[in-house]
Amino acid sequence: MIAFVTSRLLGLTREIIIGYRFGTSGELDAYLAAFRLPDLIFQIIAGGALGSAFIPTFSTYLAQGDEKGAWELASSMLNLLLAVLIPLCGAAALLAPALVSKVIAPGFDHSRQALTASLMRLMLITPVVFGVSSLTMAILNSYQHFTMPAFAPSAYNLCIILGALVLACQWGIYGLVWGVVLGAFAHLLVQIPALLRKPVRYIPSLDWRNPGVREVVRLMLPRMVGLAAVQVNFLVNVILASGLAPGSIAALNYAWLLMLLPQGIFAQAIATAIFPTFSHLAALEEAEELRSLFASVLKGVLFLSLPATVGLIVLRVPLVQMLWQRGAFGLKSTYAVAWALQFYALGLFAHSVVEVTVRVFYALHDTLTPVKVGLGAMGLNIALSLALLRIFRLIGWEPFGGLALANSLATIVEMTLLLLLLEKRIKGFGGGLAEAIGRMAFSSLAMGIGLWIVDGYLRRGGTWVEGLGGIAAGLLLYSAISLKFSRGTLMALFSAYRHQ
Repeated sequence: MIAFVTSRLLGLTREIIIGYRFGTSGELDAYLAAFRLPDLIFQIIAGGALGSAFIPTFSTYLAQGDEKGAWELASSMLNLLLAVLIPLCGAAALLAPALVSKVIAPGFDHSRQALTASLMRLMLITPVVFGVSSLTMAILNSYQHFTMPAFAPSAYNLCIILGALVLACQWGIYGLVWGVVLGAFAHLLVQIPALLRKPVRYIPSLDWRNPGVREVVRLMLPRMVGLAAVQVNFLVNVILASGLAPGSIAALNYAWLLMLLPQGIFAQAIATAIFPTFSHLAALEEAEELRSLFASVLKGVLFLSLPATVGLIVLRVPLVQMLWQRGAFGLKSTYAVAWALQFYALGLFAHSVVEVTVRVFYALHDTLTPVKVGLGAMGLNIALSLALLRIFRLIGWEPFGGLALANSLATIVEMTLLLLLLEKRIKGFGGGLAEAIGRMAFSSLAMGIGLWIVDGYLRRGGTWVEGLGGIAAGLLLYSAISLKFSRGTLMALFSAYRHQ
């Protein structure tokens, strides 16, 4: 938990420093665009899919006392990763100019395309390093060692901060990229001492017939498709935003990160903690208990995410000013990020619900349904992005806001479909859920109106008074209103934690 909070704080500090150094400049647009392909390669091949497939398979060998077989599996997976990642990243580096100009950022001018290609070639080192690091993390977790893997993201963030603070003074945006490359190596190296304390047995072979390797690949495939859909959405945003005004990609990125902050704290933390219980109940076929627990968790997630959604919309400008407005990040950048943030924030509650709902499908050994719905949401997001870009231009609004709104609308549809399918799968969620959601929605809207009134007075005290005072006022208002109208929902949240 300490490592989780530390990583979040360092990630926020990293973005504050990058904002101070580069604002919402065209250079930062190139940096963010250069990130897309390396991140796509890593996420699909060696991201979350690897750990979710490798850990149960490797752990089975350990549980059976077959440590030799476990390390044969680990060695084969390492060799397979390197055999795929090195040629793929090498080919992408050779084709970088064409990929940038034709696929990733066709709307950039020639100089920014050349800069993006150059930065991307350096960043293509990172998927190979992260692939090895992710496998190392999965091995350590299989041995019930979690501390150093949990601190690895902090090491990564520290190196990017070093790149922004020190290296960028000498090399500009290239200094920031070298910070990313160093961070990837730090992410791996911080775990090596813990790995070396395990009975490591590397075998220089790639056994395709190994049943463990086949099982890992089989389990990875659905997750890879789902992760690919998410990454394609990000890539489409970059492609479309590359044809807009310089700084549009950077503004979308800052707004997305700020929206993800409460989503990570509320939804990801709750979903991670409750997933083993979902799996346990599903294995025991305790359908009624699973329905009851999911309803309680859903209420708890909405109890936290609905007011956060409203609060981000009302306080979008002071929050962006408080976090980023300094150095190269001026008032124009603040308004650009706030413009995107209000549209991204509309989907915060939906992102949070999806995070929890897919865990129930996984607990029921159904990885295909979330993938199908995710692919449909990806297609809807692309269609809405194209339509809303045109609509926003026609009515004179900054068009990049349409990309943020498209993401929120597509996620709301994804959430709705997943809930409907899950309700049919587990035969209902129990009574009182709709009423509880109605009370929470009313409380959140009432808080928003009160917060909007209070914000008019807080604004006179300056950015920090408006930002921190607004957060405090929002918490007090929502607490007071929810105690009157949502007492049952509040008790449901505590009940879910007690059960866990």
